[in-house]
Amino acid sequence: MRLLLVEDNPDLADAIIRRMRRSGHAVDWQSDGLGAASVLRYQSFDLVVLDIGLPKLDGLRVLAGMRERGDSTPVLMLTARDGIEDRVQALDVGADDYLGKPFDFREFEARCRVLLRRARGNASEVVQVGSFQFDNAAHRVSVDGEPIELPNREYRLLEILVGRLGQVVSKDEIGNGLFGFDDEAGPNAIELYIGRLRRKLAGAPLRITTVRGVGYLLEPGEGAVDGDD
Repeated sequence: MRLLLVEDNPDLADAIIRRMRRSGHAVDWQSDGLGAASVLRYQSFDLVVLDIGLPKLDGLRVLAGMRERGDSTPVLMLTARDGIEDRVQALDVGADDYLGKPFDFREFEARCRVLLRRARGNASEVVQVGSFQFDNAAHRVSVDGEPIELPNREYRLLEILVGRLGQVVSKDEIGNGLFGFDDEAGPNAIELYIGRLRRKLAGAPLRITTVRGVGYLLEPGEGAVDGDD
């Protein structure tokens, strides 16, 4: 996922960023509410992780601004406050979930996955197409029960395509999901990762088709992943 983290504690922010990037996610960080509000006006994200107690503009006001603009991006609120009123207020303003500090990173990642799955209308973490299985909770891809090892960015690319199975995904959408502001991505980076993923999935009952001038389409096939880069 492409995630915006809004957290003014640099140590916690660094821990979250390292954890999520190790899992293959693109993460951008803002340390205050005004910066976050500005970024959210021009950049889309799959998920926003938003602290309530922020300098310059608190998280509740950032969230309220998003919802007033019609921005329905899932938002996971973080806070050290443990009062029930704070939780109720966050949910009433438009938060999708709430996690108190300190938290276990396994729970944090699980809540992120649930919000992303809910936003995409998926009831399960597992997608099965014939002998192919994509298990996002276990971070596992397999064909006929045999695991396929994918580096984080190739896994993330497959996650994007699987989430839109049977639909064309534009290069811009893929780029937004794969790369954060600080990532170095050459003009041919997406084609490079698509080519690598095709080779890794050569025995899967899926194919990645290039829709020229538009993007890429993952769809059930006859045991091969094909198409021109």
